[in-house]
Formats: sequence, C-alpha cells, structure tokens
Amino acid sequence: MAVAELTLSSKNYSSWSLRGWLLCRLAGLQVVEKLIALDDPESRAELLLLSPSVLVPRLTHEGAGVWDTLAIAEYLHELYPDAGMYPADRIIRAHCRSVSGEIHSGFANLRSALPMNLKVRHARFPVFPGARPDIERVEAIWAECLDNYGGPWLFGDRPTVADAMFAPVAQRFLSYAVPLTQKSAAYCQTINGWPLMREWIDAARAEPDELIELETEF
Repeated sequence: MAVAELTLSSKNYSSWSLRGWLLCRLAGLQVVEKLIALDDPESRAELLLLSPSVLVPRLTHEGAGVWDTLAIAEYLHELYPDAGMYPADRIIRAHCRSVSGEIHSGFANLRSALPMNLKVRHARFPVFPGARPDIERVEAIWAECLDNYGGPWLFGDRPTVADAMFAPVAQRFLSYAVPLTQKSAAYCQTINGWPLMREWIDAARAEPDELIELETEF
C-alpha cells in the first residue's frame, strides 16, 4: 500500500487526531505521522476548539488532501472497500454512518465538561449537569448497537468507523470516572484494551506536558 502522511496535533489532548489515526489503521493504510508542534498557534487553537475551521487531522495521499474525520473515513472506505471499515449490509451500514455522524457533529456539552486527557484518571469527578443529556444519549446509542449487533464492538465482532469515532468518548468516561451502565462500562473496556488504543495511549503518555490550560479549558 502507498505510504501517506497524516498531520496530527497532541496525542494526549486531541480527540480528532485520535479518530483520524484510528481510521487510517482500520483501513490498513501506512502513514507517516507529521506532528504539529504543541506551541504552534494553529495547534493550540485546534486543541482548545477556538479555531472556526479545524484542519487537523489531515491526510495527504497520492495528491489528495483530506481533512475532517468523516471525510477521511469516506475517502479510506472508497479506496479500501474490503477493509471492513463499515458493515457490509446496507441497512446496518446506514446505521453506522448515522451514529458516527451524530458524535462527529454534536455533544458540545460533553466535550466541554470532559476534555480529553489520556494521562489522567480521576477517582471521582463532578460532571457539569448540562453534559448529562449528552452522556445519556451516548449510552443509548451504545446500548442500541450492542443489543442489535451482539458486541463487543458497536457493530459486531470487529471495530468499524463508529468505534473509531466513539473511542475518545470512551476514554473520557474512563478518565473522569463517569458512572455508567454495565453495558457501557464493558464497551469502554473494549475500547481501552484495543491494541491500537493502547499504542496511541503509550505515545500520549510520552508527550511533554506543555498545555496546562487544557486541564480546565474546553
């Protein structure tokens, strides 16, 4: 397979970078990682969600430049339809696309209340009440998928685009000790034990602690 370049920001803080990286790995696309310096103004704007147009992660491959995680997912699925990034069945594939799009475009209160930080593990954490409906909706999505398709992944016995999109959410729930149903807690452990997730977490923990304000910012 052709080698591509994937531009990323912080592995510890950037949920979008994690999603893009997982999608490339699901597709089986070899990538050379290009990390934006943590003190780069555009990187800080992206991590603090202050930029009106987030262009990280960005996949550069055979003349194409693709940003936005859902655009990356569709691009990779078009190139590698046999990689299993989406379910084979049309109806189930539509469900996978729908829940992936929902987490991609919404849940602002959850993002604000529980910023991604893979280095922390709180025993208890006060969750902003405004984030509770978002958490409940995530759990409802997970329960529907796990009940309908048997788990342990959202759409059956192998990870798909939906798992890549929800992986940062699962890690947020673990980091902040969010009370969950047994089913949701088990899914979070599935994500946490995913070899690709462990690889990313190891790299995140080796990252310098240079963005202290992200502990309290959006």
